[in-house]
Amino acid sequence: MKTDLNKEYWENRYLNQETGWNIGNISTPLKTYVDQLANKSLKILIPGAGFGHEAQYLSKNGFQNVTVIDLSRPALNQLQESLPQVSSSHFIEGNFFDHTGCYDLILEQTFFCALQPELRTDYAKKCSDILKPNGKLAGVLFDFPLTENGPPFGGSFMEYQKLFSEYFGIKTLERCYNSIKPRDGKELFFIFEKLTTTTR
Repeated sequence: MKTDLNKEYWENRYLNQETGWNIGNISTPLKTYVDQLANKSLKILIPGAGFGHEAQYLSKNGFQNVTVIDLSRPALNQLQESLPQVSSSHFIEGNFFDHTGCYDLILEQTFFCALQPELRTDYAKKCSDILKPNGKLAGVLFDFPLTENGPPFGGSFMEYQKLFSEYFGIKTLERCYNSIKPRDGKELFFIFEKLTTTTR
């Protein structure tokens, strides 16, 4: 029987400190990507942000237009405490699929792999819907066999290419060269660019 990965499930994981995905800082692939972003005014969304190490790093490096969304209030509370200078409007407690907005960039780090796999097409479409024309979805995806044992749930290069190509141009999709040791050989770094209506 599948676990219902709802708000209660995730809040219990945080409250019980069952957060094995939390590496304590921004992951190396995302840090490398963020470090080459020159435009500090980008409107950025981090879905399923959790403790938000990516948001903290972005804020520290001058990005002031970063929004995070998560189902878990305990996780958001901890993140807000670490970023007291950031307006509360940038911390959204809610379901990503109900969110409305318009962003230049969506950063993906362990949110996609935590969703029930049947939601993956909805995720791709939702990301496209809330990105500006030529907006980007970038981050890491796990590269190991997809089974019902999760989260995290895996996937493969071919699956991701097929899934996202309906809504995005595949700019980069390659094995990470700079994963942390426990994830070495299990991560793909990607940059997808939203397709315009004229190219879809």
